[in-house]
Amino acid sequence: MVRLSVNVNKVATLRNSRGGRSPSVLDAVRACLSAGARGITVHPRADQRHITPGDVREIAELLAAQGDAGLEYNIEGDPRPDWLALVHAIKPTQATLVPVLPGEVTSQAGWPPDTDEGELREQVQQLKALGIRVSLFIDPDPQAVRWASAMGADRIELFTGPFAEACARDPEAGRAAFAPHLRAAECAAGLALGVNAGHDLDLDNLPLYRTLPGLAEVSIGHAIISRAVFVGLETVVGEYLEVLRG
Repeated sequence: MVRLSVNVNKVATLRNSRGGRSPSVLDAVRACLSAGARGITVHPRADQRHITPGDVREIAELLAAQGDAGLEYNIEGDPRPDWLALVHAIKPTQATLVPVLPGEVTSQAGWPPDTDEGELREQVQQLKALGIRVSLFIDPDPQAVRWASAMGADRIELFTGPFAEACARDPEAGRAAFAPHLRAAECAAGLALGVNAGHDLDLDNLPLYRTLPGLAEVSIGHAIISRAVFVGLETVVGEYLEVLRG
């Protein structure tokens, strides 16, 4: 089954809006695991507007205490020095390298295929040397897939924002927007790259997206936490797992 990795950033956003430790990010992680999620994702940004380095460490300790080798920890972020130092220290299951634009609210696009390879390739190799699986966040474009392979990545994460926007307009637009993802997944398979996906996936568009050949993991946060406000976090995680089971 496709792995669901729940992004708990939004819980930290709510906590930080008031200060203190409520709602607890760790309680959110526990609820996700109790509901059957097998992965947790965080994206510690430089401005610490949601997940903080302290959160990253505490979640790592909680997951390690579970004693379950099947649980995965995914840390997303741009490879700035403090992020790299944190990831090197934590040694999560997976590090997802994401380009960040100044002032962005959320990710806007994947790494451009013409990104300079020198420094980034070295950073990828350093992470892999620590036993960390490396995923690069890219647009669904075979050229970007080939670039990620040349960088030494183990996986790619396909940016699903435009696909989700198309699905929200009408089903036909959604199916058309899905086509580039199929081509990218086919290219990735030929290069022995694993395929992850994330950004604005939800209960409406996930039934189509879960059919992507070779899809290993979806990282979902905003939609899960938004619905959880009304029906509860464990309930929502269960709903998403049911969709992924088909």
